[in-house]
Formats: sequence, C-alpha cells, structure tokens
Amino acid sequence: MSGEKQLRTLVRHMSPRLNEGTFVFVVTHDLDRIDRTKTLCEIKEPEGTTVILKKDLADQLGLSYDYEASWITLFVHASLEAVGLTALFSNALAEHKISCNVIAGYYHDHLFLPKNDADKAMQVLKDLSASYE
Repeated sequence: MSGEKQLRTLVRHMSPRLNEGTFVFVVTHDLDRIDRTKTLCEIKEPEGTTVILKKDLADQLGLSYDYEASWITLFVHASLEAVGLTALFSNALAEHKISCNVIAGYYHDHLFLPKNDADKAMQVLKDLSASYE
C-alpha cells in the first residue's frame, strides 16, 4: 500500500480529474464555526488555521477569501517518498503560466489552481502524461 515510486509510471498513469465546484482557502482562529465534515483540508500555522472548503459554504458562513480555485486530483497512488512528480507537473503548469498549490494525501496529489485555468491545466496534465507513453 506504499504507492508507486517510479517517475515514468507515475506520470504515465496520473489520470488527472477535475472535481466539481469552486474551492477557497480561508484563515480562521475559530474552527468551531465550521462543520469539519465539510472541509477538504486544514493546515495549522502561527497566524491561524487555513481551511480549504467549497466557496458556497464559505459564503454561507461569511468567511472571507481572495482566491477561488479549481481542484484537480491525480488518480495515481504515488508513494510519499516518490521523487520528481510534483516538480514535473508544476513545471509543466508554470510553463503555461498556471499557478498551482499542491497538497499530498496518502493516496493522491491534489492540485488547487485558479478557477479560470482549470480546462487549460487539465490539457497540460493530459499532454504531459501522454508524452510518457
């Protein structure tokens, strides 16, 4: 269950999928306001806790944000010790002037990028994957 480590295999089988919805990053000092079963991720920092959640929920709760993102999941089980995958896809996206915020889960990498770049990013990732066939 430790995941794939071979870069060529990872890129060839990364199978990017665009998740539905718009997602935002909010910072809070009061996690009790947010139903944690509806959050995607949270990261504790000295300045506050960053929470990633659907834009609609943030709006409902009156939480402020300044970045609206699309969420792409790479459906290949990459080992947490794999070397080079993040660098490869982030460089490919950067070449097309697409910023990317990456969160690694145990099974998959999750990419958050500007909402308007979702389709372009999907094409870049698919082209990258195809170039390793």
